Amino acid sequence: MVAFGKRLKESQIQEWKEYYIDYKFIKKKVTQFKPQVDDDVGTQDHSSVLKGFSRIMDNQIEKVVLFLLEQQGLLGHRLSSLGQQRNAVFQQNNICELEQGYRQVGHDLLRLLCFLEMNAIGIRKILKKIDKHFYYKFTDYYVRTRSNHPYSQLQQVFKQVGVGAVAGSVSRNLAALQDHQGIHTSIYDQSVLSNPDAMVDSINAAVRKLSNSTSFLDFLGKHALIILEDSPSLQDPVAEENFHFLSLFLNLVNAFLYMVNTYIVVPTADSYSLSLGAAATVCGVVIGSMAVAQLFSSIYFSAWSNRSYLKPLLFSSIVLIVGNTFYALAYDMNSIVLLLLGRLFCGLGSARVINRRYISDCVPLKLRMKASAGFVSASALGMACGPALACFFQTNFKICNLTFNENTLPGWFMASAWLVFLLLLWIYFKEPEREDVVPQQGPSTSSLGTLDENIVAPLLLKCVAKQKTIYEDENCEEDREPVNSIMSAYRLLSPSVKVQLFVYFMLKYAMEILVAESSVITSYYFSWQTNAVAIFLACLGLTVLPVNVIVGHHFSNMFEERQVLLASEMMLCIGILLSFHIIVPYSVPQYVASEFITFVSAEVLEGVNLSLLSRVMSSRLSRGTFNGGLLSTEAGTLARVIADGTITVSGYLPEKWLLNVTLLPSFLICISSIVATGVTYNSLY
Repeated sequence: MVAFGKRLKESQIQEWKEYYIDYKFIKKKVTQFKPQVDDDVGTQDHSSVLKGFSRIMDNQIEKVVLFLLEQQGLLGHRLSSLGQQRNAVFQQNNICELEQGYRQVGHDLLRLLCFLEMNAIGIRKILKKIDKHFYYKFTDYYVRTRSNHPYSQLQQVFKQVGVGAVAGSVSRNLAALQDHQGIHTSIYDQSVLSNPDAMVDSINAAVRKLSNSTSFLDFLGKHALIILEDSPSLQDPVAEENFHFLSLFLNLVNAFLYMVNTYIVVPTADSYSLSLGAAATVCGVVIGSMAVAQLFSSIYFSAWSNRSYLKPLLFSSIVLIVGNTFYALAYDMNSIVLLLLGRLFCGLGSARVINRRYISDCVPLKLRMKASAGFVSASALGMACGPALACFFQTNFKICNLTFNENTLPGWFMASAWLVFLLLLWIYFKEPEREDVVPQQGPSTSSLGTLDENIVAPLLLKCVAKQKTIYEDENCEEDREPVNSIMSAYRLLSPSVKVQLFVYFMLKYAMEILVAESSVITSYYFSWQTNAVAIFLACLGLTVLPVNVIVGHHFSNMFEERQVLLASEMMLCIGILLSFHIIVPYSVPQYVASEFITFVSAEVLEGVNLSLLSRVMSSRLSRGTFNGGLLSTEAGTLARVIADGTITVSGYLPEKWLLNVTLLPSFLICISSIVATGVTYNSLY
């Protein structure tokens, strides 16, 4: 308690300390109210506690908001004075003094944004603490009654216009002064300045973070569930001089090849199963066996990456070479067992958890968002290229008693690709240096240093690093070490995080049903050949990046992420409903339209789901073996396993029932996820 209070005191801007949320005062109130709740959990006591804590929170938030408005007025007055000086300064052709004035306002604005962000995090932490100690959800009541009221002061803290207006004025004038001395340029007329100003970038980043708005790169990066604010120190733990770009590139190539490997067999899995004497629906087991093995490989690769990145990537490549060779040999050996064994080996070679962790631990902060976006893009491209490559394998010949046809060529091609990758990895990948980073106690926010220093190391980054240590739960989150067991990780999952993991499970289940049974369904209803299935799946895969561009640039800035989440869940449910075959003949337009709606909705849902997950998940899950990336990977992989198992089990029923039987669980799970999202909706605020 003493250590926590000391950190809080040291991290405040001292001249503003009386205007911060009084965290210690509210914690004392929690302790005072808790015995009442423990003794009598009646409705009347619940109501009095709700009203009592609501008044306390209202008073604390009002204190912050009124001070915020006062500071905005002072900044606005200074900007007005600078505006009056602008014309005279331009006529004298001497803009240095004016530019310095705007930079000083920008400097003070960043301090105010840090103050506001610190209090926003404090409010979220306090709401979680109250929920933790009582037998009902205070957050749901408080957010529901305050967030949408026309006089909402809660909205002023999280999403208010005043700071944006000041930030826009500073950014516009600094951009104008930098480019042609304010003659021909405007931030409203061009999306990207030719020479972006570091102060402007810092302000824009701070405002985006405060308002939860985002850019395409931000959105795509969060799609990878790589938690960016994961360092307790004030400095970037990854030195730029130690960063090796070629190693990052090979890491992304690994992600691309693995997704190709996953989906290259989908168009032919049913025909391969039939050629070995099994039912067409065994394709579910063929595709899903890779996911079964991935459940285990994710854990040991995550643990192995604590010591090395190169060695597990080399091992992964070797296992994938063996797995794809087994897959190709199964045809000539006439062995369904060897076919499944090959796919199991491919799953055991899944290094996606290493791909995520390498970006999180070994890429400098300023490049990490781009690297995260690259990971998602590489995966999306691999998803599209996998089925597309199957189109080029329509041949049949033998070499040394080995058959090369549409069934075996995916295995031979991927074995060759992994062999080439193994050699490149061995030659060019550089093992990152591993150091025990000792967190440094940074200066207090009141001693901010020179203006130039704060432009180079933006105040936003410094404040965020401090905020993360200020408002952690005193009993469990003061320990900043990564968790060391799956049970410890599970105990850190709040209800909202559990629901988001369930949503991720749901969308992966629905997507796997759609993709894995596509060849069987289209063959039964429409007599599609391998080429048609491959082209259809490739076209679906190609929608990934355009969809994320639209969501990242527009939807995520027009609506709250939780609104997009709920809307995309509903659209996914509609897509599943449209996929059912009921009474009327099943047509190609119905199938294509319903699958397109389902797939695109799932893609939109995945983006906002992982973005929310990265924000609400404990920062202790950003590093170590049992990290957030591993948990999401396991949830998604388990969904794929169950989905593929559903397809295989449904194969024992008449083929005409396959579509509806496999869609029914997707529909029920989707409905459940919508209900669960509604229950935790306000906790995603």
